[in-house]
Formats: sequence, structure tokens, C-alpha cells
Amino acid sequence: MQSALIDLIIMYFRQKGYQIQEEALLEGVSGLPHKFHLLIKKGNEKHLVTVLDWKRTVGVNMVIRLDMASSDVGFSNPVLVSNNFSSHAKAYANRRGMTLLTKHEITRRLG
Repeated sequence: MQSALIDLIIMYFRQKGYQIQEEALLEGVSGLPHKFHLLIKKGNEKHLVTVLDWKRTVGVNMVIRLDMASSDVGFSNPVLVSNNFSSHAKAYANRRGMTLLTKHEITRRLG
């Protein structure tokens, strides 16, 4: 099921003019490897995208984990896609300039 959601996300970002690299494995300054589902680029703009196709709500801990991993590899403003986010996750993402997208939002914008 996750691959179907990733395909939907790829279609969404292509429609917005982004070039897409799937399965980005990057080494951070910490020396740790970090895996992201997508690396999207448009002009000088670059974002790492992680997809969590969960039935449950994504909490702030997963948003912080993505923020730290993307910072470790030198990227700011990562994108997290899932079905639902907690209010704490949304507040943290808003403060840090992260983008949280739901499957519903992507489907609605594509349609």
C-alpha cells in the first residue's frame, strides 16, 4: 500500500514542477546514514520527503525525528506525508518550517 501512496505523491510533486529522486540515502555530518523516500528539486529549492502510511495519527516524535535527520544531512524544510497528524506534531512542524501533507490533501489537489 505504501508504494501506491508514494506513486500518488510523485504524481503530485511532478504536477507542481519538481524533479524527483526516489530512495535517497544520505550520510549525515554525524556519520549516520539516513534514508528518505524522495528527494524533490525545483530550481534551487530542494526538499526531503518521508512517507508514513499509517492508520494511526503521527505524533510529534516522528516529526522531530525527520527534522533531526534532514538537518543532519544539510537540508531544512522537510516534507512528511501521512494520513493524520497530532496537534503537537502540527505545532512543531509549523515552528520549524516543515511541511505536513495528508493523503486526503494530496488526493484533493490532484483531482
